[in-house]
Amino acid sequence: MPVPVIDGAIAQRPGLLIVAFRHLAGQTKDVTSEQLQMISTDPTVMHGQAVITGTRVPVSVILDGLAAGMTTGEIIAEYPTVTEEGVRAAAAYGAALAREELLPLPQQR
Repeated sequence: MPVPVIDGAIAQRPGLLIVAFRHLAGQTKDVTSEQLQMISTDPTVMHGQAVITGTRVPVSVILDGLAAGMTTGEIIAEYPTVTEEGVRAAAAYGAALAREELLPLPQQR
């Protein structure tokens, strides 16, 4: 089933296919201020990586867990300082970043 795209753009260069999607129709949600408060950066904590506020758990670790198929409960069991709201905030933050950046993707043959 094709995904409806609003403001989608596709650019091709030799060896690269760059795809930028502004919004997926019916699936876009802005990061709330409450979620943004759950994500912080500090140069003295984890080398300035975005972390779940009050922890040393990087957002990237949460996103890696979700990408690997871990449930929210499994992530919380692995990282007890992280809450369900923290997992959701990390996912929302990651989605917001993905909507704003162009990522080089390998060209399919």
